Amino acid sequence: MGIIVFTIAILPLLGVGGVQLFKAEVPGPVANKIRPRVKETAKILWMVYVGLTVLETLLLGISGMPWFDSVCHALTTMPTGGFSTQNASIAAYGNPVIHYVIILFMFIAGVNFTLHFRALSGNVKGYIKDLEFLAYLVITLSATFFIFINIASARADWSHENFLASLFQSVSILTTTGYGSADYEIWPFFSQYLLLIMMFIGGMGGSTGGGMKIARLILLVKYAATETRRMLHSRAIIPIRIGDRYVSEDVVRNTLGFFLFYMSIFALTTLILTTLNLDIESAVGAAASAIGNIGPALGAFGPTDNYALLHPIGKWMLTICMLLGRLEIFTIMVLFSRTFWK
Repeated sequence: MGIIVFTIAILPLLGVGGVQLFKAEVPGPVANKIRPRVKETAKILWMVYVGLTVLETLLLGISGMPWFDSVCHALTTMPTGGFSTQNASIAAYGNPVIHYVIILFMFIAGVNFTLHFRALSGNVKGYIKDLEFLAYLVITLSATFFIFINIASARADWSHENFLASLFQSVSILTTTGYGSADYEIWPFFSQYLLLIMMFIGGMGGSTGGGMKIARLILLVKYAATETRRMLHSRAIIPIRIGDRYVSEDVVRNTLGFFLFYMSIFALTTLILTTLNLDIESAVGAAASAIGNIGPALGAFGPTDNYALLHPIGKWMLTICMLLGRLEIFTIMVLFSRTFWK
């Protein structure tokens, strides 16, 4: 949400409009404005954001986490930053209640904030009526289920500890928060592969999460299905619809362009990292984690490792990836566009 603040506080002083930047920054194929004015929409979203941060701080403190740590973790959970005051991240706290509180707020942070506002306004049913939210929920539960089954069967251990670790890491990676409650590098490869896939997916459009966003992936799937139908019925006019809304051709082109840019940057970054004597697992994981703004990756950069020993060229490349991924790629292009500043 930092770019929204930039739009409200800085650009008006320069005489620059904010709608173009708002549309580029809001994660997802369509920027849903709660109010007609961008400034009003941004203020409402920030009120929801701050309220949730305060609530998480209180719940963590009540659950037994030191108050300083509670504030710090709340401040990095809602923006899906994932920074911790402990070297072991959330694994340093043995109280399962603390883990569940953080899981809840990571999940909330990965939801479109307009849904939260509408829920606070009395429209709680908006969640279950939203296709993207339902997909987000299904992905979370499915990943947790399959990872837990995989881990438990491999270890012959069906304990609550393994279930909690499966749920925590699934939510942490899908929302791109990046907290660690377990070393998933020692998990079976199937579970690690599922986590890698979720690094690309990310949270919902309009959330603070990174990744490609579920809304875009839904649109890509519907676009592929529509094109298949058009091949069978060449003269038919088949619009793409998500929920009760029809998607314009401009939004489809924007989504296809974003997907192409995203995967191209990922592929290029992976290629460059492999030239720095990194194995393919570490290179792929680091590239996916960087552009998705997650933090921990795979291989040499797992949840108990760091990027300190990475070659400076690799660090520069991942830095660029993090910047592009955090600002939704197109935001950078908009800022450097001559048309935007007119």
